[in-house]
Amino acid sequence: MSMCSGALATHLIAVQRASRGAPRSDALRRWASAALAQRRAPVALCLRIVDAAEARALNRRFRGRRYAPNVLSFPAGATLAGPLRPLGDIVLCAPVINAEAQAQHKPRPAHWAHMVVHGVLHLCGLDHDSAAAAARMERREIRILGEFGYSDPYLTADEQ
Repeated sequence: MSMCSGALATHLIAVQRASRGAPRSDALRRWASAALAQRRAPVALCLRIVDAAEARALNRRFRGRRYAPNVLSFPAGATLAGPLRPLGDIVLCAPVINAEAQAQHKPRPAHWAHMVVHGVLHLCGLDHDSAAAAARMERREIRILGEFGYSDPYLTADEQ
């Protein structure tokens, strides 16, 4: 674990590894911290890297779906008293994310950054349940990823 400084707050971002194939922990923390940069109060969250079996089991248990997704976000339940507010957990499925990057002809770091940012934004209350909400979330993702020099993740390989 390490502290990541955002523009307005210092956040605690833990990384748990239950699978191989993910970028370095410092990169994962930088991407998560960038998605949290506008939060005024410090938060704590966990990024858990898993294999397809664990992702599939979690997706089935909590969403009733029988496949391994790329990312799942689990908001924290009760807020504890203290200097850091628990934000939640993000589960990232390494084999799915890596296969998607290859299939979509995207650089692995860019796709991983997108999945981390996407998961964190879900914990911050953004979603894509309507066209307007999706557009808001996508604009934010594109801006954050651009800060790292990554292109718009919603463009196809032909459009890039």
